[in-house]
Amino acid sequence: MRVLMISDVYFPRVTGVSTSIQTFAREFVGKGHEVTLIAPEYGQSDPEPFDILRIPSRYLLIDPEDRILKPRQIRRQDTDLMRRGFDLVHIQTPFLAHYSGLGLAKRLGVPVVESYHTFFEQYLHHYVPFVPAAWMQRAARYFSVAQCNAVDALAVPSQAMLDILKGYGVRTPASVIPTGIELVQFSQGDGSRFRARHDIPPERPVLVHVSRLAFEKNIDFVLRTLVRIKTQVPDVLLVIVGEGPAQPQLAALIQTLGLAGNTLFTGYLNRDGSLEDCYCAGDAFVFASRTETQGLVLLEAMALGVPVVSTAVMGTKEVLAGGLGSLIAEEDEADFAAKAVRLLTDQPLREQLSREAVQHARSWSAPALADRMLTFYAEVIEKRLDQPLPAQIPV
Repeated sequence: MRVLMISDVYFPRVTGVSTSIQTFAREFVGKGHEVTLIAPEYGQSDPEPFDILRIPSRYLLIDPEDRILKPRQIRRQDTDLMRRGFDLVHIQTPFLAHYSGLGLAKRLGVPVVESYHTFFEQYLHHYVPFVPAAWMQRAARYFSVAQCNAVDALAVPSQAMLDILKGYGVRTPASVIPTGIELVQFSQGDGSRFRARHDIPPERPVLVHVSRLAFEKNIDFVLRTLVRIKTQVPDVLLVIVGEGPAQPQLAALIQTLGLAGNTLFTGYLNRDGSLEDCYCAGDAFVFASRTETQGLVLLEAMALGVPVVSTAVMGTKEVLAGGLGSLIAEEDEADFAAKAVRLLTDQPLREQLSREAVQHARSWSAPALADRMLTFYAEVIEKRLDQPLPAQIPV
């Protein structure tokens, strides 16, 4: 199978979408398929086992981390792309990539699927604060319906997100296909090495949070719970991994709450062992996002045997189903803090949840979920082939 993916983001831009694309594409290639990805040009980037066409792009004013693809530059690839005999176009993001992907699929004469990675109703208003939030939420719903109904099929990371899309009025055939995790990659890490690198004593209680530092990730809630945790575990340290537009506000909140000595920002960490070491340095992983369509970082932590304290909303509810390897908390500062303190102070519980976490993560393996996506592709392609050709107009 020859698959053409297109996305407004990819590494070195760190997002869950980048991770999802990389995970599926590497698995597809490993199974003997061909993948080409169209993505923005960021400058230097690491090689991949699949083709990447880097398209010149410009900065997005409301979020300097992101880029806008230049459609004319994509059109210049048409002749080359048509020679490659693609079977399907997979759109990964809803911005320029969506509209360019639709055009590519039409010009190539192949079906098009789209992944709905981001809960935009709870996302857009953070980035356009001068427009009332209710207006942005309505706009997000309108564009989601229009875009989702314009493709042949949808891949959605969780049932919760699919239910919301159906409630909007999306009628496109859809399948729930989460992103898997590389169990080999997330099978070992050296927490002691991370602690030594950052001068963290071996006995210090550590909580870890990994995400883009974005407003919708609800990290301010985690910081407020840390105030309560600190009253019972005074030397607790929260390690915050990531970068993003909310970082200045989070840094200011840390000062206001008196948490400067209990927090550490690391920036982004590479998946070359650095991120894995960081996860393993934690006694627990903490998370409270309201908008995750899946929540890959939870699975990464659990695969490494790090127990989780998290709220269970949207996609995270499905990842944490059954409570294996985790303590599920309400979005209530007292409840969340109490569960974090319990985990930090109860070593037998940590050890039990660690074992459960590793076992639970195995059911989310990347190869198995890649097979589900490939089966989905085949169904979409077969359905297109079964459709009758348009009636010929007599000349």
